[in-house]
Amino acid sequence: MYLANSRAADQATRRVGGTPRWHRVPPNVLALGVVSLVTDISAEMVTAVLPLYLVLGLGLNPLQFGLLDGLYAGSTALLRLVGGHAADRWRRLKTVAGIGYALSAVCKLGLLAAGSSVAAIGAVLAVDRAGKGIRTAPRDALISLSSSPETLGRSFGVHRALDTFGAFLGPLVAVAVLWASLGSYDAVFVFSFCIAGCGVLLLVLLVKDHRPPSAQPTGVRGRPASSPPPSGGEAGEAREPVPLRTMLGLLRISSFRRCCVWAAGLGLVTITDSFVYLALQRRWEIESTWFPLLALGTAGSFLLLAVPLGRLADRVGRWKVFLAGHAALVVALLLICGPATSPWIAVVALALHGCFYAATDGVLPATAGPLLPEHLRASGLALLQTGQALARMVSAVLVGLAWTLWDLRPALIATTAALLVVTLAAAAFKPWEVKR
Repeated sequence: MYLANSRAADQATRRVGGTPRWHRVPPNVLALGVVSLVTDISAEMVTAVLPLYLVLGLGLNPLQFGLLDGLYAGSTALLRLVGGHAADRWRRLKTVAGIGYALSAVCKLGLLAAGSSVAAIGAVLAVDRAGKGIRTAPRDALISLSSSPETLGRSFGVHRALDTFGAFLGPLVAVAVLWASLGSYDAVFVFSFCIAGCGVLLLVLLVKDHRPPSAQPTGVRGRPASSPPPSGGEAGEAREPVPLRTMLGLLRISSFRRCCVWAAGLGLVTITDSFVYLALQRRWEIESTWFPLLALGTAGSFLLLAVPLGRLADRVGRWKVFLAGHAALVVALLLICGPATSPWIAVVALALHGCFYAATDGVLPATAGPLLPEHLRASGLALLQTGQALARMVSAVLVGLAWTLWDLRPALIATTAALLVVTLAAAAFKPWEVKR
């Protein structure tokens, strides 16, 4: 028995290149996952209570909420480009990501000063999302550059699983704080700030920076690949700045350009989380006390499926899994607007909503990362995420408008039909065939 177990262990070790299975995820990816876990507890504390506060507390109609939700989703867009370009230009991925994390942390206190002013709340949320926009591309570039190409799906899956565990805990912490503070939203904001500050500290202490080469033989201005390294440094230590036109020039890579177009097209017909939860609350008449817990259904499914679907994407093809996630969202929306009223339908819809994120959130950057040169990895991911964020901003406004004009069910049916058409088109005209 001992010899059999030893042989099995040796074979498992050889299959992963001499590394035990639990070491297959790089330490830097795990560190970034821990930072995201803590930060998402803070962020989801606010996100879990905000839709209910704005719609029921301040009395916003669906169109007003759609505009604010679109601002919340889209204010990251252009600053993703700034964050990605700055990280590549300065070759300081960790520093730029840290600036974004710190900015979002400070904004939690800004919600205290905003009070009940919708304009002030919108401004604070825009700055908070700006911090997220600044940090996202450098963080994903760090994950991509810290992992081997054949395990990118797994690495992003592990990171997103840790991130989602924080999203799972966030609403629970928010409910606990509301209960302990007798319903004080200010207490939620202060506690959220403290947790976000811990996330910034963990980033500084645990995460190691990765400085990719500053130039590659891709026609980008910089030291030629055949030139010797500068004196006193290693190859790849040249400090030639990356011009902005190089970031936009990444769209000349046909496979990456098609990836950006389809991601934006799908984002344009993807309903935002807040509308999903508001639709569930209205359809099943869920009490306001339990509204923050709706996000737990999504987060729980995301948490359970992120790593398995990331590994599956590495094996069968990341684009296939990415589109399958959108198909899961189509089914979830059909359940929400369908005739059945069983509470289990809501549970299944939330589980499918989490499946959608598990199959798309980390799989998309894992798909696009290998298409980009290392020294422009953050810039390229920023371009990809910017197009997707702008599309989802427009989507939020359109869904809010449709809800105002036609009511909830017709708005959901129209959105679902559009999402199904674009998903089928993306499957029929796939941009490439890459298994790894």
